[in-house]
Amino acid sequence: MVEAMPPAIRHLIVVLGDQLDRQSAAFDGFDAAQDLVWMAEVAEESTQVWSTQPRIAMFLAAMRHFAEALRAQGLPLHYRRLDDVANRGTLAAELAESLAALRPARVVLVQPGEWRVREALRQVVAEAGVALNECEDRHFLCTPAAFARHAQGRPELLMETFYRAMRRRHGVLMDGDQPAGGAWNFDADNRSAFGRDGPGFLPEPPAFAPDAITQDVIALVRSRFGEHPGRLDRFAWPLTRAQALAALDAFIADRLEFFGHWQDAMWGGQPWLYHAQLSAALNLKLLDPREVIARAEQAFRDGRVPIASAEGFIRQILGWREYVRGVYWLQMPGYLDLNALDAHAPLPAWYWTGETDLECLRDTITQTLDLSYAHHIQRLMVTGLYALLLGVEPRQVHAWYLAVYVDAVEWVELPNTLGMSQYADGGLLGSKPYVASGQYIARMSDHCRHCRYRPEERTGARACPFTTLYWDFLLRHAERFADHPRMQAQVRNAARLPQAERRAIAEAAAAIRARV
Repeated sequence: MVEAMPPAIRHLIVVLGDQLDRQSAAFDGFDAAQDLVWMAEVAEESTQVWSTQPRIAMFLAAMRHFAEALRAQGLPLHYRRLDDVANRGTLAAELAESLAALRPARVVLVQPGEWRVREALRQVVAEAGVALNECEDRHFLCTPAAFARHAQGRPELLMETFYRAMRRRHGVLMDGDQPAGGAWNFDADNRSAFGRDGPGFLPEPPAFAPDAITQDVIALVRSRFGEHPGRLDRFAWPLTRAQALAALDAFIADRLEFFGHWQDAMWGGQPWLYHAQLSAALNLKLLDPREVIARAEQAFRDGRVPIASAEGFIRQILGWREYVRGVYWLQMPGYLDLNALDAHAPLPAWYWTGETDLECLRDTITQTLDLSYAHHIQRLMVTGLYALLLGVEPRQVHAWYLAVYVDAVEWVELPNTLGMSQYADGGLLGSKPYVASGQYIARMSDHCRHCRYRPEERTGARACPFTTLYWDFLLRHAERFADHPRMQAQVRNAARLPQAERRAIAEAAAAIRARV
């Protein structure tokens, strides 16, 4: 859709689907008399991984709402819709055509959140012979250059060290030069299980009924991508700045108080629990992390939430979110190809259907496909853990996570998946592989009560595949982790098993892999 535009274009302001921020550096000095905003919906961004229908709808609907907001402010806009007849299907092709037709003096672009997109757009602009101003993404609190300086000379990267430096630098949860509450981290007060009675009453998270714009997008996605997994009948994500702020208000008021205590707990059929569900709005740039952090800290300062919940939540944003982005830009493009554990098994086909007899995986994957959402423990210690223990090729796991979640943008998804979940970077992001038997899932959820498998059994017809594969993982990688300070005890426990049982575990694990 080509709309009214200046007769001679000074700056073509490229806005990508995860850059929906009117305060973005791309808009600095914007002059409606000579500048033009450029946005494009393209099929490639839905098909380069097999994106779920809710993920596709999230990006397209948020983009269209942002475009409407720009129009309402009187900004000239060139907007290519996915269903436009002339749509060329890729960002690079669309931008190349626009540069030839519009002949701007300069392209202004905030650094994309994906290496592939950044390189493609840089090449197009260079080939067109147009100047490029690639702006820093000031949505974040730590630039890639600042993270590189932090990492330089360190024998290993530790998120905790980075997090404490960020707390000091930005004055977050600090009392003078000391951390609020007298400690940097309150994990000892967090991460409890619900117990046999479950979570009890849970506050309902806000839901945003699809308006006319979103309904048009849903119809388009069903028509164009109907063969993709996922459902749209429960689609209710925040898609505008106002809706994102309402979602933030609701979390601070209703769920932050108990977030920390229950942040690692799971319960069948309960996808939301006390989690924020703000990551998609943050990653689309509908929310600024500074305002989210400030609201959480103020709730603690006002005595409305305990320090453990406020700190645990803030650590995910100021610490982990900034840390994984730093690692992504420090290590790309080679990071994508890392496979430290030499894992080459295929991803089970039922990751795309949820049709498995393992209750925890059935519940988590079905929820994921229906809602394009799962909280961090479901991702790390259910779907991610099983893929790690099974030995799935890391790039296949990465492609699945990038495809299925509404908050998935590569800068955040790839390090979390390849580094933290799959240990494919050999400990660069996290110092140890997050491996556990089915006993962890039994402790943190009710799934095992409803499952045919027994988490305490390593072999036999009722042995939990998580447990079998956990012990097999330790035996297969015993040499690698024999001297690892955080893995030694687990490896030694495996070494103490009788030879016959070790052989039985290996055979049972091989049978599980053969079924895949």
